[in-house]
Formats: sequence, C-alpha cells, structure tokens
Amino acid sequence: MPFKTNIIRGKKIELLAPAGNFEKLEIAINYGADAVYLAGLDFSLRNFSGNFSMDELEKALCLARSKQVKVYVACNIYARNDEILKIEEYLLKLADLSPDAVIIADPGIFQMAQRILPPIPIHISTQANTTNYQTALFWHSLGASRINAARELSLIEIEKIAGFNELEVEAFIHGAMCISYSGRCLLSSFMAKRDSNRGMCCHPCRFNYAVMEAFRPDQYYPLAEDQRGTYIFNSRDLCMIEHLPAMIKSGLTSLKIEGRMKGIHYLASVLNVYRRAIDAYYHDPAGYQVNPAWIQELGQISHRGYCTGFYFNDPDQIIANFDKNQNTGNLFLGKILEATQNRQVLCQVRNKIFKDDLIEILTPGQAVKHDKINKIYNLDKEPLSFAQPGSLVKIVLDNSCKPNDLIRKR
Repeated sequence: MPFKTNIIRGKKIELLAPAGNFEKLEIAINYGADAVYLAGLDFSLRNFSGNFSMDELEKALCLARSKQVKVYVACNIYARNDEILKIEEYLLKLADLSPDAVIIADPGIFQMAQRILPPIPIHISTQANTTNYQTALFWHSLGASRINAARELSLIEIEKIAGFNELEVEAFIHGAMCISYSGRCLLSSFMAKRDSNRGMCCHPCRFNYAVMEAFRPDQYYPLAEDQRGTYIFNSRDLCMIEHLPAMIKSGLTSLKIEGRMKGIHYLASVLNVYRRAIDAYYHDPAGYQVNPAWIQELGQISHRGYCTGFYFNDPDQIIANFDKNQNTGNLFLGKILEATQNRQVLCQVRNKIFKDDLIEILTPGQAVKHDKINKIYNLDKEPLSFAQPGSLVKIVLDNSCKPNDLIRKR
C-alpha cells in the first residue's frame, strides 16, 4: 500500500522538545519547538528534572498557547496499587487545565484518562513498547491518538506502522538512548533501590565496571578500558540530522528530542539545528542538503558518541561506546535577559566570565556568531574584570543580542 508521508498529508512534521522546568520551556519555545513534553511533580519518568507544580503547569500552558506551541503532559509511570487514587486526583486537576495531550504507558492509567479526560488526546509512551502495526491498531481502537514508536524499531518498520491507519506516530530523532528494552530496566532498582520505570533511574549503565575474582578481593581485572575505566553498557547517543529526509518520508507525525534533564545549552543547540534543518527541507525538498555547520554544532555538545540507533539495522550502530564522552569543551557562560542600547546586555552568568573573553552567541534560527566580551559592569555600573556564576551583570559585546540568546566559549 502507498505510505502517507507528511508531505502527502500536507502537514509539516512536528518538532517536539523536552521541557524539564519553566526555564527550559521558555528556551524550547524560543528556539523553535512546535510542541513540548513536560510533567507534573509526580507520575512521570524524570523525577529529578525539576518538573512543574499545578500552578506552574497552568502558567506553562498559558505561555505555550500564546506562542502557538502545544503542551503534552507525561503521566507515563507504571503505577502501583497505592498510587491509583492519587493519579486519579492528578488527572482530575489536569482536566481543568486541558493540555494538548497526555502521555501514558500503563493501560490502567489509560482507562482512567479516557474516563476523566475524554476531550484530551492520549499519546502512548515509548515505555509501552509498540513494535508493530497491530498493536498500534489496538491502541487506536481504544481511542489513542498517537503512539511513540519503540526505540527498537527500524525506519522501515515505523513506515509500515505509520502507513496502516490515521494514528499519529512519533519517534526520537536525537538524544541519549537506554541500554534496556524500551527503557524498561531493573538495574537501578537492584543496585540503588531507585526504580527506573518510575522516574528515579540512577543510570547504572553509565557506571564504571571491572571484574573481581571471589578469592582475590580488591584485585580488579579490566574488561575493556580507557584511561577513565570500563564501560560495558554505555550506549551511544542518537543523532539523525544526516537522515532527516528519510525520517520525514517515513510518515512520522512528530520528531522527538530526548533530554528533560539536560541543560538549556544542550536544548537550545539541538533545537536550533533541527529547526533550521526541518525548515530548509520543507522550503526545498528536492534541493535539500545537510549543512556541515549543523553537524559541527551537534558535535560540540557533550555526548557519548553519535549513532543512528536501530533505524537502519546496522549492527555497528548499536554496540556500546567504549570511548570517553565526546565533549569538545564548549562552556556555557550565560543567558541574555535584556538587551539595551549600545550592544549592552543584561546577562545571567552560569560559568565564570572574563573581560576580553572570545565567545560565541547562540541565537534562534541563526548560525552561531563569534563575539567578544569588551566590558563587564555590575548592576551599580562599576567595571569588573570578571563575573562569578550566579551573578547578574551587564556586558558590552560587538554584536546585538536578544533575550534568551546564550553565550558560550570553546
């Protein structure tokens, strides 16, 4: 059967970004997200990302709607008996806020959400590991509007799922990958009593391991090591920037960036690249080419080595990363809060900055600009030779800036 790509459907593919807290939400909106996924203080898989109180959720929805950005709220834990009533109360509060969708994995929570949130679309989380079109049809028949395809699928398999019905299909395009099947890992529960399926993973797949013989305590034997130690589970990060046309033509509705616990520099950098790439593709599909600057930009973000995951059935792409993290040294210096006259800006300092630092400026929708910190002043207009993290200072640059621009140096 002919598959329904988004160009055929006449709808531009969605760029979906993580928003671990309100600041990250603002950055996601500013740097081009069409939709964001976030969570309340409980019942999602990222309990340490900050998340949103109910009051903050209400403010987040107001801000996003004012910018025509959709908000999907994750409630994708696998619940225990003592949580059912609390989740029901939580869903009732969500009903009053009316987000654009809720993200669910547990069938019991799905059933509650259908009863409590009948007008609000339900998205099936990747935790539910939808791996075939029949399962997608099952969820569609129950009323789900979207599934997040299992990480284990190839692009050909996703294309078949997307071509069978009008159910929306979402898939990851960039970010960290879990070593376990659809992220359903028990290592963290065993090793730290922190359940990864309930948002408390301690990431034991990133730990440094060695072999020790039972009768020779404290004698460690390396498995495969570098100068930092041994990493036997350490999966590489997903990066599909060079395969964007294939992702779009597969019939996907949404391209999802991983990273609710990542910082705003990661979020802004990744979003800026994929936003520009998607827009360039839709502007001229036939003439689309990958800009080398996009690859360079993603390469300058701290990562564990990039791969294409399972999308092309390439076994070399899914072996563990035995090398050190690929961090090229970009240091996030600060966020611009206000722009005033004479290229003077109010900066919230995140890492120590010095007068005469050579920096880069990250601006939505544009290539990175090179600049220099010519002067630094405190709020009393006194000149400074440097500024400490956490301070608010005014800095004078060569270029003009806007609020939410980020500054960094290599």
